[in-house]
Amino acid sequence: MSEKDVLLKVDGMTCNNCAAGISKSLRSKGFLNADASFIDGEVTFSLTDGKSSGGAIEQIESLGYKVIDSASLHPQGMSTIEKKFLFALLFTVPLFMHMFVPHNWWLNNPLVQLGICAPVYILGFLHFGKSALGSIKARYANMDVLIFLGSTAAFVYSLVGTYLHWASPEVHNYLFFETTATIITLVLLGNVLEHRSIEQTSKYLGELSSMESQIARIILQVGTREKIYETEPKAVKAGDLLQVNEGDRFPVDGIVQSGFAYADESAITGESAPAEKKPGRQVYSGTVNLSGNVRITATAAAQDSTLQKIVELVKKARRDQPEIQKLGDKVSGIFVPVVLAIATLTLLITWFVLDKSLTQSLMNAIAVLVISCPCAMGLATPTAVVAGVGRAAKNGILIKGGSTLERFAKANTIVFDKTGTLTTGHFEIEIVENTLGNRSLAIIKSLEMGSSHPIARSITKCWPEVLPEPLSDISESKGKGMNGYTAKGELVFFGSTPEGSKADLELKIDGIVQAALRISDALKPSAAGMIRSFKDEGFDVILLSGDKEQKVAAAARATGISEYHYGVSPSEKLNLLEILSAEKIVVMVGDGINDGPALSRAQVGIAPGSSSALALDSARIVLMNPAEMESLVMAHKISKHTYLTIKENLFWAFFYNVVAIPIAAAGFLNPMVAALAMAFSDVVVIGNSLRLKSKKLN
Repeated sequence: MSEKDVLLKVDGMTCNNCAAGISKSLRSKGFLNADASFIDGEVTFSLTDGKSSGGAIEQIESLGYKVIDSASLHPQGMSTIEKKFLFALLFTVPLFMHMFVPHNWWLNNPLVQLGICAPVYILGFLHFGKSALGSIKARYANMDVLIFLGSTAAFVYSLVGTYLHWASPEVHNYLFFETTATIITLVLLGNVLEHRSIEQTSKYLGELSSMESQIARIILQVGTREKIYETEPKAVKAGDLLQVNEGDRFPVDGIVQSGFAYADESAITGESAPAEKKPGRQVYSGTVNLSGNVRITATAAAQDSTLQKIVELVKKARRDQPEIQKLGDKVSGIFVPVVLAIATLTLLITWFVLDKSLTQSLMNAIAVLVISCPCAMGLATPTAVVAGVGRAAKNGILIKGGSTLERFAKANTIVFDKTGTLTTGHFEIEIVENTLGNRSLAIIKSLEMGSSHPIARSITKCWPEVLPEPLSDISESKGKGMNGYTAKGELVFFGSTPEGSKADLELKIDGIVQAALRISDALKPSAAGMIRSFKDEGFDVILLSGDKEQKVAAAARATGISEYHYGVSPSEKLNLLEILSAEKIVVMVGDGINDGPALSRAQVGIAPGSSSALALDSARIVLMNPAEMESLVMAHKISKHTYLTIKENLFWAFFYNVVAIPIAAAGFLNPMVAALAMAFSDVVVIGNSLRLKSKKLN
């Protein structure tokens, strides 16, 4: 059975309950992996054989939402919710003013009040009623059910009062049209504030999307002449040669072939200083060529570029919920039925048991309905995750999911690979033994060209006068070395030497050692400070390396790491991670192919941006900033503060409802005041999340 992923833009989702209702409804209809995000207005699901996106669209719209195109989701000018609020406000202000004029003034006429209130109630009926009905159909009642019932109860009660006033003009105690209009208007105000706040949390994603280049200049060879062909970046394929001029954005990822330039890579790496670009250097899509002209060879199509990967990571992070969010989701799922029960009990107890008037009893029940707010619980996690992931991305830290933030914040053990992670990865190569002269070097270069290990990259740049010898069947034994065959059928191996050897790497031809090299690699200048920072945070720090004891011990002493393991194979790394992860929350930092399994097994795998493809794919956090050690500390601080913000948000959401609902039930809150309090409860949660974008981290 084949699957096809589908993404739809949906208008009308105002809270996490709305999104949860859509997700639940689509899953019940057989759409796999259905997931809705109210923050970016997207619904994703997988289509299987026999299913069509048309059925999903029909199901979504039957719940009261509208599937639209991407451009319509973020229109220029005033949003739909802002227009609805201003329309309601226009009628609500004069209706509210009747409370401050003489009883015999025309604003106190019930028919006048009905005429002013009716447009607002009809707007509320259509806006909240449709959403409420759709959520009930989805068997996941949202907050619009409460707003609809509260405003409708006040409106119907006022209609009865109007009839009673018609029969007995002295009766005024049953008119609450201003309550109906004010509830609707204030809730719409809350939606407006929420909409604007969420736009702020999503601002970084918009900035990333706007970085996409609009043009690509492909260099074509036409006979003996070159021709530059301008096209869209999406037409570029890996291997195409491109011209990028001063002031242009790089349309795709690539390698500089000729020319010299400085690039602004701050949005990708978080590094503010311009990056020097000369032949052999990597360039990233969306970054700006500040000066100079270069030619680059595309290493990936536009849709597979670093910029697009960052955009997708930020989007996916919103949907990847931390464990703590499950508590809020469980409460939100039963919240509306519980509130309806409390409101009903409030009405009955106040009226029959406490012997209050029907008017007072009804107002208390309406206040309970209106002040209750499951949205704050739904907003608590996603808004904090978006703000945290956005801040991380601005610092060149790519985080794959909200759950990663939580795990890193709660982690207590961090394991480091040595080579290329704690060390610079820029190696000095010394030839200790060489019986075959340049032929040994030619075979070594040929073997190492097939490896992505940092040592291999350094070796391939050595001995420029030596050309690689053609080999066949080259393969890599992870953690050991490279194998291949010469044209004569000789088996060649280049890899680690036995423990105790004076050399670090040796070349064997048909089992006989023909050359040996000694490798030296300096620690990164800020490695010791970074280790100290994690120790100060209470982490157990472990060094894990396949290198020899002498070098691993030296690196451990220099960085202040007390526990280290040397000569460890990839399988042994994985076994040790298995043992540690059984009792602790473990972070693994590595960059090589041999680190891939361990990075996958750790609760949080972290890799520098220059790592092997396997390490980057296995990691949950990627450090794009050249200052990797500082970025690693920053990643932990952002994770810790994001998790703290989520807990603060959930505390406020629970505290608000636990305190507010009894106060409303006791009759100490007018429904209009309750509506205002409900409207701003969401804003408090979102505002607290927005603090993450600029707060000082310690």
